[in-house]
Amino acid sequence: MIVIINGSERDRYRGLINDMHRQRARVFKDRLGWDVEVRDGMEVDWLDDENPLYLISVDDETGRLRGSLRLLPTTGPNMLRDIFSELLPDDLVVESATIWESSRFSMDPEAAVPLPGRAISYVTGELLAGLVETGLNAGITEIVSVFDTRMVRVLRMAGYPAELIGTPRRIGVCMTYAGLFEVSDAALANIRAACGITGSVLQPQHTPREVAA
Repeated sequence: MIVIINGSERDRYRGLINDMHRQRARVFKDRLGWDVEVRDGMEVDWLDDENPLYLISVDDETGRLRGSLRLLPTTGPNMLRDIFSELLPDDLVVESATIWESSRFSMDPEAAVPLPGRAISYVTGELLAGLVETGLNAGITEIVSVFDTRMVRVLRMAGYPAELIGTPRRIGVCMTYAGLFEVSDAALANIRAACGITGSVLQPQHTPREVAA
């Protein structure tokens, strides 16, 4: 199940939010070796202060965190424009009320293992399906993201490949890409088929109006 948390609601979900930041530290700092700041075991950056939407995968029975991602509108501060602009041609700016940026896609290693006969893990599919469902509900037409080589294969296996924009570059230890992803019923169907999802993954009480707020 995907729980959607607006950044302004973080205090209501403090335990889950803190677990998310701890998982991000394990994934991006400890496992991938990214140049991110970790304090008190938690990875938090300045974009977490920009009132993002967090999509958090939780176990339906225990409520425990399984994975997460972050969504921000491209009309405000975002990673591609403000940190990774070198990935884009000089005259290209991705900024639209209907294009949002996904970042900090993370999960622990055991959650990334697909079940037999599936192209991607259930948690990977749940996060991607939640991303597209949220976009459809909120009137988003495309998702932009900066991602590394490890995600290229995952996204292809999910039936959700990116339309690359700009030129990939090696940044630090990673080959880094910028890409656009369509938000459509067809994309959602591909993701569901890749991991065996048969219906909505969003927590029921979140209506389109609440998601878009």
